[in-house]
Amino acid sequence: LPAKTSEAELLGVVEGLNADPIIHGILVQLPLPRHIDEGRILRAIDPAKDVDGFHPYNVGRLAIGDRDVLAPCTPAGVVEMLLRSGYDPAGKRVVVVGRSNIVGRPLALLLLRRGAGGDATVTVAHSKTPDLGAVTREADILVAAVGSPELIRADMVRPGAVVIDVGVNRVDEPSAKRGYRLVGDVADHEVAETAEAITPVPGGVGPMTRTMLLKNTLQAALQLVEAAGR
Repeated sequence: LPAKTSEAELLGVVEGLNADPIIHGILVQLPLPRHIDEGRILRAIDPAKDVDGFHPYNVGRLAIGDRDVLAPCTPAGVVEMLLRSGYDPAGKRVVVVGRSNIVGRPLALLLLRRGAGGDATVTVAHSKTPDLGAVTREADILVAAVGSPELIRADMVRPGAVVIDVGVNRVDEPSAKRGYRLVGDVADHEVAETAEAITPVPGGVGPMTRTMLLKNTLQAALQLVEAAGR
């Protein structure tokens, strides 16, 4: 849709997709133009088709530990990556740097759930956390999701820790073809020397986010078909 699309027009598109039985997943690409109320649009999506996991109904289900909920894709991808790489968070001290509704908060809720991918002891740190390094050094698993280029340095990471870098930041690089390069929230050239494992940027969490979006879409389709009794 063009940027000049009105809020009413966008709500009409969402309502049409909600009512269409052959559509099983809806994703609204954020951010929206300033004249559109982002929250109102997200609340208009049918929670059963909310493959981004941002509807308040799904956020509430996640908060109470519901394992059948459509969870936000990036946090779900982080958990899946940990499990498939042999780093089960159960019983581990996990520090999440960042408290956004897209990554930090839902990731903490996923890690706190009972069962596979959960049962962790979770600390959420953020921009107001004093002596951030003292907190991050306690982590068996450290997740950086704050959007600050190379914020996490080597002296902030415990040797042998597992580091998940969610950040994707552009920094000026005149010699680069595009005039910039992509870096994460972790200074990986330093941290890789002591961490047991670290995700690359780009090519780490990003592909997992897209994979979990497809997983959520399949889950939504199966649940909708089952609900319809077909």
